[in-house]
Amino acid sequence: MTPALEPGTVLARHGRQLLVRVDGDEPGTLRQAVTRGRRDDCCVGDRVLARRIGLDQAVVEDIDVRQNCISRSDGGRTKLLAANVDQAAIVLSGDPPFSEPLLMRVLAVLAHQQVAPLIIATKTDLPQAHARISDRLNHYRSLGYPVLALSVVREPEDSLEKLRPVLEGRCTLLLGQSGMGKSTLVNLLVPEADQVTREISVALSTGRHTTSFCRMFAVSAWCGPDRPSRIIDSPGFQLFGIAHLSSSELMHTLPDFVPRLGQCRFANCMHRSEPGCAIREASERNEIDRSRLRFYQELLDDTERPLR
Repeated sequence: MTPALEPGTVLARHGRQLLVRVDGDEPGTLRQAVTRGRRDDCCVGDRVLARRIGLDQAVVEDIDVRQNCISRSDGGRTKLLAANVDQAAIVLSGDPPFSEPLLMRVLAVLAHQQVAPLIIATKTDLPQAHARISDRLNHYRSLGYPVLALSVVREPEDSLEKLRPVLEGRCTLLLGQSGMGKSTLVNLLVPEADQVTREISVALSTGRHTTSFCRMFAVSAWCGPDRPSRIIDSPGFQLFGIAHLSSSELMHTLPDFVPRLGQCRFANCMHRSEPGCAIREASERNEIDRSRLRFYQELLDDTERPLR
């Protein structure tokens, strides 16, 4: 008799290898899984229908409709990161200095998917480095983005107190460039994260020390029967392609641009060098940050690259 399909959640993915928690299994039981056929569009956070095979394996037969899906498009290919998240936190710092164009790329993808953003600035215990980015953080606050500043290493309890109101009861995707302090933050939220990651690595046959995959953790200190708190850790990046967005979609993700869209002389204005551009004129009056306009023009090139 063929086992019945059962709902579950994808907790980790590396290539086509998945770890799935089937709803009916005992707590802590995970199943190694693959998708049926050559399907390759499953990611962490997906709600799936899986068929059990043996004691600890399953086949994912179908993926439920997603509330949202965060992806990036590097090298001409779209890479799925996570689905069905309540919010996404971008972790950055002043040492090494974060890339504002990368931040804008991530925020654009989140806005396109209608996922609430949160900017977490770490390493405030390095005052000179933090001072170098404070003006830019304040600018993003002025645009309506929530920004938290933390010293995870020096003030772990204070950091947890600040994080709890914004993370508790939610599923949060953590994103960040390499070296920004994301791993330290994960270890603060999930003290057993290194051990769990090693166990997942072995289960996915990726080696004991790999960090090149997304995985979901329960923040056990904040978990309750009705308010599960979860984070999805993702690999650090130095690229975050947005070729899967159109130029129009990009424009409509920028809160400082949106009120002025449609006011340019030409309906198809791309806000590069066209005459009568309301966006550029606003930038010249310092109503739009000039570096934001320059970065937007760089990002615009990415939206015009074809995907394979």
